[in-house]
Amino acid sequence: MIQLRAGESDATLVRALRGGDPHAGAALFDRYAVHVRRVLARVLGPDPELSDLLQDVFVAALGSVHSIEDPSALKAWLTRTAVFTARGKIRRRTRWRFLRFVPDDELPEPAAPALDDEGSEAVAAVYRVLRALPADERIAFALRILDGMELTAVATSCGVSLSTIKRRLTNAQTRFQELARREPVLQSWLSENAGSAE
Repeated sequence: MIQLRAGESDATLVRALRGGDPHAGAALFDRYAVHVRRVLARVLGPDPELSDLLQDVFVAALGSVHSIEDPSALKAWLTRTAVFTARGKIRRRTRWRFLRFVPDDELPEPAAPALDDEGSEAVAAVYRVLRALPADERIAFALRILDGMELTAVATSCGVSLSTIKRRLTNAQTRFQELARREPVLQSWLSENAGSAE
């Protein structure tokens, strides 16, 4: 069994996880919980299930730690796990909406984080628009535009090629801009950020 000390590298942490170190799971959570939560929040927006999904990501990660090909790329692997967890949640919600025949505008809005009135309104408007996008486009848009992730990192996180992620971003931006025009609070943001995916 590998004994894990504070400040160890990601590769050492992965070896400790694989070796059954009883402290490795907590070390993984302590090191990356804030990052994983941010990824989930960017993709899903204000969501009452974020804490549950955060746990789901780490349970999935601990259950598949032997599948990490490059232990030094642990953060990127966790990001991808978070993206796939969020995608699954989006798809399940879409499926349930279809089965329940409830239009999106009749569903209650998730509680927004505490912001000023204008900021809270803008966040709510952005995620109303994003909920109308296909899951893969929504994720690409959220990671690149809202989180500011590099294109290659977005592609890696989504498990697709760079050309695929660029195509998704182009489609997402076009759809987002069309839908966001209906949201008065987003008008200034649209004019300031035209063409920022590249």
